[in-house]
Amino acid sequence: MQNDTSFIKTAKRTIELELQAIDALKDHIDENFVTACKLILNAQDRIVVLGIGKSGHIGRKIAATLASTGTPAFFVHPAEASHGDMGMITQQDVILAISNSGSTTEIITLLPLIKRLGIKLISMTGNANSALAKAADVNLDISVKEEACPLNLAPTSSTTATLVLGDALAISLLEARGFTAEDFAFSHPGGALGRRLLLKVSDIMHTGDELPKIPAMTPLKQVLLEMSRAGLGIALAVDANNKLLGVFTDGDLRRVLDRASDIRKLTLDQVMTSHSKTAKADMLAAEALKIMDDHKISVLPIVDDQNNLIGVLHIHDLTRAGVI
Repeated sequence: MQNDTSFIKTAKRTIELELQAIDALKDHIDENFVTACKLILNAQDRIVVLGIGKSGHIGRKIAATLASTGTPAFFVHPAEASHGDMGMITQQDVILAISNSGSTTEIITLLPLIKRLGIKLISMTGNANSALAKAADVNLDISVKEEACPLNLAPTSSTTATLVLGDALAISLLEARGFTAEDFAFSHPGGALGRRLLLKVSDIMHTGDELPKIPAMTPLKQVLLEMSRAGLGIALAVDANNKLLGVFTDGDLRRVLDRASDIRKLTLDQVMTSHSKTAKADMLAAEALKIMDDHKISVLPIVDDQNNLIGVLHIHDLTRAGVI
């Protein structure tokens, strides 16, 4: 029975063997890798990933990574392909078939049909002399010296190497396509990154009657009532043409109370902050958040190119939208 020390020793040995497999993988990045990248970039349709068993699990992840980084891809189980799902694959697709041995029966069975249809085939195998590798237009070498399994049987180092090579392929294609963070966000609209990169200030700002906008000569007592009504912690001083003149915040009120003996005599223009920080409606919400963070403020007036007031954004709006 293993003791605590044995568990740690085994875990570290496993990690070391897999690290060695990944390090050796760098020597497999050659002209075949370049050819595979070009085949995928020139594909008229999608990348179809095939694999069974542990290679199938890795294949699903590779297909998902490709799809989310600008290369349309999906996974097809080879056995299901032999029973109807081959109809999902077109002559304009490129197939990426994964098999460490290169002799997986379910994939080999499909090779005559793939060739007959003239579909480009990229293989990922650990045996360059295998039937799959020889049938492919290009083979990517995923061979490893040994599995991390002490019996050298369970796919461990080999599946790790395959996964890493799939990531290398996806990221190489991402850079070749000029894929941007905004492109990535469109593939992940429900995630935190999507919200940060797709949400505009205009999507969440307060407008219309929600705005606590007041003429600059308004007595401070009336300003406080309007601030309470709006509940945004700010009053916005505007001129007769709706141009922003300044702002007055809860923080400004505390500072006024500290230094003024009678606030009843004060008007908004005497206590407001002119030339305040502002944002534009078409700005990304994440950009507005950066302005708030940089200047330690919680509310931003939103203006157009002529400095006309059109909205206001509160830090709580960004929290509710999931930007923070």
